[in-house]
Amino acid sequence: RTTMLPTHSAKVQNGAMHDWGDIRHFLAVAETGSTLAAARTLQVSQTTAARRIAALEEALGLTLFERRQSGYSLTPAGETLLAHARAAEDAIRRVADEAALLRRAAEGVVRLTMSPIFAFTFMAPIVRDLRTAHPEIRIEIDTSEDVRDLAGGEADVALRVCHSPTGAGLICRRLTDDPWTVYCSRSYAEQHGVPRHLPELARAPFIGGGEPGVWAQYLEWLTEHGLEGQVVMHHNSSTGLLAAVRAGMGLAVLPCLAADNDPDLIRCLPPLEGVSVSLWLVYHERLRGEPRIRAVLDFLAPRIPRHIG
Repeated sequence: RTTMLPTHSAKVQNGAMHDWGDIRHFLAVAETGSTLAAARTLQVSQTTAARRIAALEEALGLTLFERRQSGYSLTPAGETLLAHARAAEDAIRRVADEAALLRRAAEGVVRLTMSPIFAFTFMAPIVRDLRTAHPEIRIEIDTSEDVRDLAGGEADVALRVCHSPTGAGLICRRLTDDPWTVYCSRSYAEQHGVPRHLPELARAPFIGGGEPGVWAQYLEWLTEHGLEGQVVMHHNSSTGLLAAVRAGMGLAVLPCLAADNDPDLIRCLPPLEGVSVSLWLVYHERLRGEPRIRAVLDFLAPRIPRHIG
């Protein structure tokens, strides 16, 4: 016969065990010799302990104990089942211990590095939901403008925008395209209209800047279209650039991933041609087997494209 671990609500069918709670009471009475002592061990009433033993005997169709004035004594049938009950208890304890190990392994800190403009836009609600799903993991968000060295342990997981990540030992998962285009604010549009064509941009003020990777790509596009002279203000961070555009100070080229879902911004042009980069989830191969890293990756990978799609 195949042995199965019983669930709490499992009833006897064709001689199977009745209820793990009843088996616990059976073991406690067998080990202590009385329902009173067993009840104290299990922190229940003596009536409950006696009732659970009676229910188990009825379900199994066997007398497990001889009721004597001195206490409960196992019958031959009870002696036979005692070894199996102890084996089942050991198996359940091992399951609980293994589950506890897995929980502890998944606990800890995961350092997630990304561009500030992503951290303060579409990633904010995703990280909130990650925290709800995995409260045992503490997420540390690094929005440094420097590219963190994953191989050197400066961060655990990176959200990167590039053509293709490079670096020894890096595991890279492409999430989605990262198109860019020109945006203005609703307040700007109310005063000046929304520029929809390149000739109109030549008369519009631009806000320049962003961290080095952002500004290099942005400036290249401005220069290509003769618009670098239209830059009237410069921010050295992407969040400052975003804030200036939101405030109606002028136009800027921004990643669509960050700007499209911003209710204060309006897309002026279709995605720009020649700006071809992707959003990647990157980590080092030495972390491949870390449960806390795997939990974060498995959460982020499907949700980021869905959230910004």
